[in-house]
Amino acid sequence: MTSAFGAAVRAWRDRLSAADTGLPTTARRRAAGLRREELASLAGLSVDYVVRLEQGHARNPSAHVVAALARALQLDNAERDHLYRTAGLLPPAAGDVSTHIPPGVARIVARLGDVPLAVFSADWTLLTWTPLWASLFGDPAVVAPEERNLLRVLFLPGASPAWRRVAPDGVSAALPAALVADLRTTAAAHPHDRRLAALVAALHSASRDFAALWDSGAVAAHESERKTVAHPAVGPVTLDCDVLTAHGSDLRVVVYTAPAGSPDADKLDLLRVTGATAINDQGTALRRRTVG
Repeated sequence: MTSAFGAAVRAWRDRLSAADTGLPTTARRRAAGLRREELASLAGLSVDYVVRLEQGHARNPSAHVVAALARALQLDNAERDHLYRTAGLLPPAAGDVSTHIPPGVARIVARLGDVPLAVFSADWTLLTWTPLWASLFGDPAVVAPEERNLLRVLFLPGASPAWRRVAPDGVSAALPAALVADLRTTAAAHPHDRRLAALVAALHSASRDFAALWDSGAVAAHESERKTVAHPAVGPVTLDCDVLTAHGSDLRVVVYTAPAGSPDADKLDLLRVTGATAINDQGTALRRRTVG
């Protein structure tokens, strides 16, 4: 890694508005850009590690770290690829399942923080989420990134109990079949993605249910359904779940809503007030222990 990496991170941090990331803004800010601690929080890294990266003292950041910084900095594809190259890494191949979140989608997530919303890659790996999503399902930040794949949660016996809270307890029986059919569509669109092929192979060998669904050959896009979430504090919450797509990407933007004035909307309001604070405190404590 050269100093070009740190210079790029610093320049893009300085240009990014805190408002576009969903962070609170105050009149006391001395500069328009993000503070180092804010970037560290958004990327799930320690402040000390971000400082060392910017100053060129930390070398050879992993692809996971570079991807997290690219998402936090809301880089476009060309900027993301430049960041990879200055880190001495090859940019993601064009045919691979993308884990990059375009700036427009990142701004949508930031500005809809009072809605349970999350962004998944095309292989159903969770990439980012709003505070209310974490309040509703459990904070994914406490789980290793490689365990945040929804299909692994549904089909592999060793999935993290904490991550299982993100998968609703009240899902319909049709959800596993719908997700497998959606994954087959993704596999056809990305035939040379080794990580995707490894995911399919692991699921196929470890789960008879997955193997049966995969071997059936069904192809479809998972779009929407109604789900009941068994929340330990506010009780069951029944919500409409819609899966949206962003033009020019194959990301899955998953949004949960309830009719205004309904008991379920009242429960979301309660979580919005009481749950987000606890989740944010937990995430901050975790990030302080994270180096990268």
